[in-house]
This record gives sequence, C-alpha cells and structure tokens, in this order.
Amino acid sequence: MRLVVAEDSVLLREGLVRLLEEAGYEVLAAVGSADALLEAVPCCQPDLVVTDVRMPPTSTDDGLRAAVQLRSDDPALAVVVLSQYVEQTYARDLLSPPEAGRGLGSSDGPVGGVGYLLKDRIQDFSGFDAILRRVAAGETVVDPEVVRQLLVARNAQSPLGRLSERERQVLALIAEGLSNAAVGERLVITDGAVEKHISSIFSKLDLPPDATAHRRVQAVLTWLQGQGTAD
Repeated sequence: MRLVVAEDSVLLREGLVRLLEEAGYEVLAAVGSADALLEAVPCCQPDLVVTDVRMPPTSTDDGLRAAVQLRSDDPALAVVVLSQYVEQTYARDLLSPPEAGRGLGSSDGPVGGVGYLLKDRIQDFSGFDAILRRVAAGETVVDPEVVRQLLVARNAQSPLGRLSERERQVLALIAEGLSNAAVGERLVITDGAVEKHISSIFSKLDLPPDATAHRRVQAVLTWLQGQGTAD
C-alpha cells in the first residue's frame, strides 16, 4: 500500500515511517507541514494519507484543513487524521462527505475511507496497522475514546436524545467501524437484535432508506454534529 505521511515532529515522523515500512507499506513521502502535504499528494498519488491535525505553518488545524481539501479534490482518497486530543469539530469536519461541486472529484463517485484517531493508537502498532488497512478498504473508523467523550457530551435535546441506552451503545460501536456481527459479539446479542437496533437508530435519527447515501456513516455524522449543540 502506498502512503504519504505528514507529521511535524521529526522523531515521530521518522519513527512512524520506519514502522510502516517494516509492516510492508511503501511510504512515498514524509513531510512536516500542511503545505508540503498538499504538494506531495497530487504528485505521489498515494492510496492513503496519514496526517497530524496540528501542523505548520500555523500549528493549529492546518493538517485537518489539508485533509479536508484533499478529500474534496479526490473523494476516493483514503485519509487518516491523528490528533493529540479529542477535538469534536475536527471529527465532524473530517467525517463530513466531500462537498459536491468542489475540487476535481464528484460526490457521485466512490468515496474513500476516513479515520479520526488519537495519537496514542500508534503505540499499539498492530492495532494501528489494522485500522489503516480498514480505512484503505473504504471503512470509516472513529477512535473509541473520541466515541466515548462525544457520547458523554451529547445533548439530550438533539435527535440523539431519542435513542435508548442500548441504541447509543450500538451507534458508538458503529462509529468505531465495527460490523453488525462484531457489534453483536461485543454486546453479546444476536445479529437479528443488532439489525433491529440499527433499524430503530435510522428511524429515530430520521434517516430514511436512500440508495445514494451510506446510512451507517450518516448516523455517525448525525451523532457527531449533534455534539456541536452541546458545546
């Protein structure tokens, strides 16, 4: 798999590149700023981008904004953003589908996987490796700690307040990228029960069947966007 890595810390960047290459990835470029990332991706045409949120030139949200721009230009590009802390707005922006009419991509075409992870995930490289491969395969993966903190901050007045405790648990696991079978195993319930909970979640969040939308991702987005009203 071909990667571009963006991380302003030289030690972390070099260490991550070494781990990735030892795991069989081909690191096409490793850069230290958001501007360099935006230049490298069109030239290298990677399968996956891994970038920090806080990057030069301003060391605020430059890496995140670069990731959003890259997804807008090429919606099929898989992107994983790493952050030191849980930042709700960043998670919502990253997971929002690329806007129609922007960049070179089309919102009607394939959309690449996306991940929002805390940097601590890198310490368990085998787990990090598995997440990168899931995102590269088109999945959406949100760090469990992000999921936990956003659930704690949820606003009872939002549509999320309609969900039962079990439905919130199911939605949290969906946000982590788990399949129905994996959700059932985690909660020790049958596949049929998981399907019923998911159907109820879609109904309560006003997500009718739509062949052009991935309702699992839309459910997660609705949940993340709902946190903004609680900030």
